[in-house]
Amino acid sequence: MDAEEFRRRGKEMIDYVAEYLENVEQRPVYPDLEPGYLRSLIPSEAPLEPESYEDIMKDMERVIMPGITHWHSPYFFAYFPAASSYPAMLADMLSTAIGCIGFSWAASPACTELETVMLDWLGKMLQLPESFIAGTDGQGGGVIQGTASEATLMSLLAARCKAVRRVQTYTSDKSEVEIFSQLVAYTSEQAHSSVERAALIGGVMIRKVPTDSNYAVRGDSLKKMVEEDKAAGLIPFYVCATLGTTPSCAFDQITELGPICNGENMWMHIDAAYAGSAFICPEFRPLLNGIEFADSFNFNPHKWLLVNFDSFMTIYSSSSMVLQHWQIPLGRRFRSLKLWFVFRMYGLQGLQAHIRKQVALAKEFESLVRADKRFEICAEVVLGLVCFRLKGSNELNQNLLKKITNSREIHLVPCQLSGRFVLRFVICALSCCGCKMLKKKKKGIDHWSCSSFSIHVSVVASSNLLHKKPKCVTGNFSCH
Repeated sequence: MDAEEFRRRGKEMIDYVAEYLENVEQRPVYPDLEPGYLRSLIPSEAPLEPESYEDIMKDMERVIMPGITHWHSPYFFAYFPAASSYPAMLADMLSTAIGCIGFSWAASPACTELETVMLDWLGKMLQLPESFIAGTDGQGGGVIQGTASEATLMSLLAARCKAVRRVQTYTSDKSEVEIFSQLVAYTSEQAHSSVERAALIGGVMIRKVPTDSNYAVRGDSLKKMVEEDKAAGLIPFYVCATLGTTPSCAFDQITELGPICNGENMWMHIDAAYAGSAFICPEFRPLLNGIEFADSFNFNPHKWLLVNFDSFMTIYSSSSMVLQHWQIPLGRRFRSLKLWFVFRMYGLQGLQAHIRKQVALAKEFESLVRADKRFEICAEVVLGLVCFRLKGSNELNQNLLKKITNSREIHLVPCQLSGRFVLRFVICALSCCGCKMLKKKKKGIDHWSCSSFSIHVSVVASSNLLHKKPKCVTGNFSCH
């Protein structure tokens, strides 16, 4: 492919992408396939001779698209949002074209410096303490990671390094291996599995702290466990607090946890993967109160700030800088270009409006669920996640989710809260801008069937963010 053909194919690809996003609601949101479907559809070996671009694009529809879960469909309410926007896509294209490997400043100065500045822009949007801002003096700062899993591991390794150095200052005869065996980390029983995995990789013990009725870790629970472990000869060294847990978007009480961590010389890391983006809105910023006690903080702009995957921020306080533990890979893509494009083309107010719109939709869905006496809300709705279930057994709710999944009209995933099987409904799609629940008089819950599920969604959708015209659709289990 030469430059001339690239120009032509590039324009075709832009058209293909725009057409896909504008009409994604016409595709089944969840594939109707069995594992292993793809292998029989393509050759077992790579071709010896070049194949045509046209044939490859035909196979996109024949082979690939039938196996895609459409995360940007207005019928996708699973997991958390996978943010994207046209400016981010264009910046990603440019980053790929430049193709630098940013393993040092000299390898590509703009790659290194823009990342530093974008982290500062984000820190200021979030009103982080000055100790987290690099500025021109390099007091704090951070890097763009690939995922929250990397960020958690990096913070734990940094904390481990700092703890070993501290212990060896007063017991120099102890080896690192001996100290590792005594180190203990803490996290919520509601925390993401990546925190436990980080401890396994880091070779340290981790204990899960029980939560309160709102699924949040409180200071007294942590303090009790720390005192027990110190009495047993262990060395508490690390706490991963979560702001916006994966199951229910619960918020650990970091204003209570922070002073304990500081008093016990424990590193406090804050994982705000989903919820962190919301803190750019003044009304949600109080949820981050207590950040001043933290050593490190991470969140995912690629979940909610219109920057496509992968773009994950880890920011360290100046008091906790352990430079060799900032990231796993040596090389870095020019990911900060996506932030630069998006922040400039939307502005802070545009990003705030996007988050507020999705939170308002979640609140509307919550009110509609509460109005149906057969259902119950299972956790406080703070941002864009609603946890709900049918009143009744876990089996009843498992059957409900199975019916929904088999319909392939919308996509949800479950969680467990207090031993109960719960459905998670997350506002994800950019085009999801309004929904209304309509009741249908059918048989009662005891005679449950897919057709008698009481929630229909009538939708008025328009996306200022994707420049789409207003559209109205109506359907079972749908929200546009």
